[in-house]
Amino acid sequence: MLDADTGFWDAIVLGAGAAGMMCAATAGQRGKRVLLVDHADAVGKKILISGGGRCNFTNIHTAADRYLSANPHFAKSALGRYTAQDFIGLVDRYGIAWHEKTLGQLFCDGSAKQIVAMLEEECAKGGVTPALGQPIADVDHGDGLYRVTIGGTVHRAPALVLATGGPSIPKMGATGFAYDVARHFGLSIVQPRPALVPFTLGPEEALFQSLAGVSADVEVRWNKTRFREAALFTHRGLSGPAMLQISSYWQHRTPIQVNFLPDKAADWLLAEKRERPRVMLRRVVAQALTERLADTLLERIGVQGEMGNLSDKALRQVAARLGDWPFAPSGTEGYAKAEVTVGGIATAGLSSRTMEAAKAPGLYAIGEAVDVTGWLGGYNFQWAWASGVAAGQAI
Repeated sequence: MLDADTGFWDAIVLGAGAAGMMCAATAGQRGKRVLLVDHADAVGKKILISGGGRCNFTNIHTAADRYLSANPHFAKSALGRYTAQDFIGLVDRYGIAWHEKTLGQLFCDGSAKQIVAMLEEECAKGGVTPALGQPIADVDHGDGLYRVTIGGTVHRAPALVLATGGPSIPKMGATGFAYDVARHFGLSIVQPRPALVPFTLGPEEALFQSLAGVSADVEVRWNKTRFREAALFTHRGLSGPAMLQISSYWQHRTPIQVNFLPDKAADWLLAEKRERPRVMLRRVVAQALTERLADTLLERIGVQGEMGNLSDKALRQVAARLGDWPFAPSGTEGYAKAEVTVGGIATAGLSSRTMEAAKAPGLYAIGEAVDVTGWLGGYNFQWAWASGVAAGQAI
């Protein structure tokens, strides 16, 4: 064992977020001497703002097919060995009350601070040494040891863990630091881009700005990928869970399709015409949606009048448009508003069992820094826990 008193450790973990703390605690509790480094002056800052301050800490429906990666099989090993139930067990042992919100999403009843405090306690149980509030000046390797320079002190260890996340939410201090270190040691990077991020709409869609604040339960589709959740109109474009989900898959200059009436049959307006021929189309659609949304959509379609005076063909066309409405986003709100990053350190260069780099023995990459990105709703936290445990057990 190395002597930490002289700057020697068994492992140095860069990044004291969800993945880094989980990894440090796991390795520390196995008897390893671990240094946990972060430029922030406190641990778990991104955890604290997650889930509206209540931390959507996992999802009971976690499976590898709910993650985006150049290798869709990569996440299976770690997720299979440390499951949502394993993390729930840890939360329960600390007496943290939680609830399921929707779609398997688990939140703290109280505050995300409870999850951070739990992880701090887990690190303390493992004797982990924190080094917070100082930037990392240099990272290098020689004589079988990784060297990390922090505040004029050189720390050395045979194992180095990259857990500094991706560039999403730069106001929290997020950068592409992990990618730079990975490249330095010969690892490849899958081009990163913002994910779980609101869309912006161009001037040709300015009509929809009047709907800012209006939400609707929709099914959104891009190619073969679909999500059924709430969409929200904003001053800049489209947001809400459905839009955040599809944004991770979307590619620039391609349209997304929105079904504003996912529970309606294709010929529902014809049935309404037979039952209520004297009622205005606007009123029928407003009852299915909301008045503001119905008015704006029908204004764009350009069809109005009493149901009985409108042809079956016209009503079919209205129903078809409402059921498959194309939006062509001009872009997204970028890393500033992105919850996570798609892309990152390429999984092809990592062991799916240990997260260790094949080209650089002793170098590990975990969490959001890796090219594994989960759906909205606790999936990214579960990847952080699972990949952190995988590396922590291997160090």
